[in-house]
Parts: sequence; C-alpha cells; structure tokens
Amino acid sequence: MANPSPQGPMLHMPVLSKEVLSSLHIYPNGVYFDGTIGAGGHAALIIKQLSNQGLYIGIDRDEEALSHCRQRFSASPVSISLHHRSYHKIKSTLDLHGVQQVNGFLLDLGMSSMQLDSNSRGFSFQSDSPLDMRFDQSQSKAANDILNTMPAQDLANIIYKNGEERRSRAISKNIEKCRPLKSVYDLVDAVSKVTHPKHRNRTLARVFQAIRINVNSELEYLNIFLANFIDYLTIGGRIAIISFHSLEDRQVKHRFKKLSDEGRLTILTPKPITASDTEIANNKRSKSAKLRVAERMA
Repeated sequence: MANPSPQGPMLHMPVLSKEVLSSLHIYPNGVYFDGTIGAGGHAALIIKQLSNQGLYIGIDRDEEALSHCRQRFSASPVSISLHHRSYHKIKSTLDLHGVQQVNGFLLDLGMSSMQLDSNSRGFSFQSDSPLDMRFDQSQSKAANDILNTMPAQDLANIIYKNGEERRSRAISKNIEKCRPLKSVYDLVDAVSKVTHPKHRNRTLARVFQAIRINVNSELEYLNIFLANFIDYLTIGGRIAIISFHSLEDRQVKHRFKKLSDEGRLTILTPKPITASDTEIANNKRSKSAKLRVAERMA
C-alpha cells in the first residue's frame, strides 16, 4: 500500500512497523544492517532512534528504491550508507565501513508498492507490461528468458517448488505451446487456459511468485544470508525477518532453530508475529506477513 508524501510521489507502507521497532531494541549508537531497505519505511522509524554516532546500512537490489532513499534521507543527521547489491553479501558490505559486527539485522522480504504498481516491471499479473520481474535491472536474466527458453519439465519444477502449485505440469506445457510470450498478459492467458476460473487468481499469484523467485535467486540468497549472519551479529544483537510465504518462513524458522539448539541464538518469537486486524484493514499486504526475531547469545 502506498501513500502520497512530500518526500516522494508514493511511499511504501511498512508492515509490522511497531513490532519491528520494539523487537530490534534499538541501541542509539549502534550499527544496523537493513538488507531490503526498499522505500525506507522501516528505516525511517529506526533512524529516528539512532544518534549521530549510529550507522544505518541500507541494501537493495532495486536501484529505483535506492534512488528514492537517497532523496528521502538526504538531510538526516544520522550516518546512512546505501548500497546497490544483494543483502547476502554481508562481509564485503561491512568491510567497506571497517565494521566487523552489527547490532541488528532487518530483512523485509516482501515486494514494495513501487515494484507491484510499476507498469514496466512485470511483477503483478493484474496489469500488462513486459515480462521482466528483475529486482536488479542490471542483471541479464529476466522472466521472459525463463518462460521462452526453459524446457517444460524444468519450468514445471520451478512452478511447483517456488510456487507450490499442483498444476505445474499442465501450466508449463501450455506455456511452452504459447511461446513466444512477450507480455504479462501473454503469461496470464497461457495460465488461464488450463486453470479453473474459481482458482485462477490464486494460481496466477503462485506462478508469478515462482518465476520471480527464480529470476532473482531469492531462496538461494536467503539461504546464504541465514548461513552467515550470526558471525556478524554482536552478542546481544538482534535479527528481525519478515517473510510473506511459507518457503521463506520455513528457511528462517529452521535456521533460527538450529542456531538455538547450538546455544548461539535465543528465539524471541516461538510463534511468528502477525499483523493485527487493524493493520490488515489499513494494509491488505500485511495479511500474509510473518515476523521472526532472535537475539545472539554466543
């Protein structure tokens, strides 16, 4: 959901913002690593609690989002460093600042309103645009490359694995028949022809999610991050991760559990925090959000 703002044309509404802020237990002079800064919704709230001795490191693969944040935070008295890269590159990012550990990590793994509402990025099946789906516009692989060249069996595996869509084989076979696909509506038509109208929107959402995840290597990068973040989180530092589908949430849950069993992490959310009815009413996107928080102990 987006709102007009004097700081930019449209601002992304951060989900679970109060819960994230309280969970991270902000240390005013601390260093915070926001791996998915997006339009800066969560960042703005955290930065307000930092002193001029603090450091906020904002990462995003979307240059449009970073451009927005550069403008939004240009007058901030807090040191803010923005980087166009993936959040899984923790060490190389911290090395740029001569920092070895941070006081907090934040990941909001959802799509931003800027991305979903774009008429040229191809993230949403509800408006026509080129089949792109790249977070990072500088990378070569886009959705149309996958959809037009990948063997049907491999495409079916992606749709099943990343979208948990049971009709993945029928869908992938029909995508192959409909090639070349050039636009979002081409893909919508190919999927619609082999799905029941009653379940069509859910199926389309799963297919678009599956392709987007593959294009951006989302699960692979999350796995790399989860395997390494603990080494860069100070004792007593906290990590907060918001996920929007079961594949991401499962990875986070299992990694936190493993680190907890090793005595290195205390899980502060035995069950994930979800949005209140009031927040869901104001921001439908928050309905599927799950926040998990943990603190490093050793």
